[in-house]
Amino acid sequence: MSSQNIYILAIESSCDDTAASILLNGKVLSNIVASQKIHEEYGGVVPELASRAHQQNIVPVVHQAIEKAGITKEMLHAIAFTRGPGLMGSLLVGTSFAKSLAFGLDIPLIEVNHMQAHILAHFIDEAGFSKPPFPFLGMTISGGHTQIVKVSNYFEMEVIGETIDDAVGEAFDKSGKILGLGYPAGPEIDRRAKLGNPKAFPFTKPKVAGLNFSFSGLKTAILYFIQKQVKINPNFIEENLNDICASIQYTIIGILIDKLKLATKETGINHIAIGGGVSANSGIREALKNGEQKFGWTTYVPKFEFTTDNAAMIGIVGYLKYLDGDFTAQDVTASSRLKI
Repeated sequence: MSSQNIYILAIESSCDDTAASILLNGKVLSNIVASQKIHEEYGGVVPELASRAHQQNIVPVVHQAIEKAGITKEMLHAIAFTRGPGLMGSLLVGTSFAKSLAFGLDIPLIEVNHMQAHILAHFIDEAGFSKPPFPFLGMTISGGHTQIVKVSNYFEMEVIGETIDDAVGEAFDKSGKILGLGYPAGPEIDRRAKLGNPKAFPFTKPKVAGLNFSFSGLKTAILYFIQKQVKINPNFIEENLNDICASIQYTIIGILIDKLKLATKETGINHIAIGGGVSANSGIREALKNGEQKFGWTTYVPKFEFTTDNAAMIGIVGYLKYLDGDFTAQDVTASSRLKI
């Protein structure tokens, strides 16, 4: 790593969180996130509202990140930003701001792939957290993504499995909606699952070839099951909510662990690094820990604040690219469907 002190400003605006972070080499000095509460009323992210909120939030969030880090903008060496994938309107706000500021300060601009950043969040220097050795399997599980990636080095990644329909976070949220829980439903399902019996209501796991995932069939099965039970007993949900949540969570975790078992068998790689908002789920963390005993895995989970959408993960990629001299031209445009 570089002997020089490199300050990177990172900006993340791929969905509904406006985030900015300052990194000194691989260490996070500040990591500010402005979440948008407005989407809760709609039970999901409304793209038009998200991009408007980013426009309001981006200047104060960046200002706060610089102030909290105890530096001035003149000390920055480069600006890293999320180019994609994500919501186009949201990405445009972050991209335009990063380009303007880099141009004004006459410093390099560095584009970052949001999906790579979730995986490389493991390389942030954070006391008490170890970094996975190459090669490893990265599993990103969030509201918008479900992927298993073979990671050979920082920038050599291959997607070996992904969802063919809904993401795992969507499966949690849509199940929560069926049960009348608020948005996002994942944390509430997780909380209630601890109080329920995971084997109370068996749901069938979708059969999908290879390392790919599918969650839409499971969601439909849960919907039909609930509708049928409520017809018989109108109070079915209230009387069995913890057991239902536990059973849903148990099934979803089973799907993820089955695919990881297959991926380790096919690749011969036993180091597994997990990221994305759903990795905060306590049941998934426990299942991974059990996998260490059962299957000889070594698992890596980053610090909680680096699992959900945040700018620190963009910053670490920015820093690694800075060391490589991998800069971006000013004519760069946002890309909503950027691939790893």
